Amino acid sequence: MTRKQLYAHPGWKSCTFEGAELSTLLLGLQSTFREKLEWLEEAETLTLQLRASREQVRTRKSPVR
Repeated sequence: MTRKQLYAHPGWKSCTFEGAELSTLLLGLQSTFREKLEWLEEAETLTLQLRASREQVRTRKSPVR
């Protein structure tokens, strides 16, 4: 593969800030409302799990009185 072919590959354009932003916007435009809701539910579940994990670590590290 030549350098010209490599730079012409669409995946290469997503590796820049502008390309990543554009691909995210395009994905949002192509997603259905249901897919967006599912993504939000998964993100909320992940956030709650991370919060619970942090609280477990805090309780383990706190001194016993």
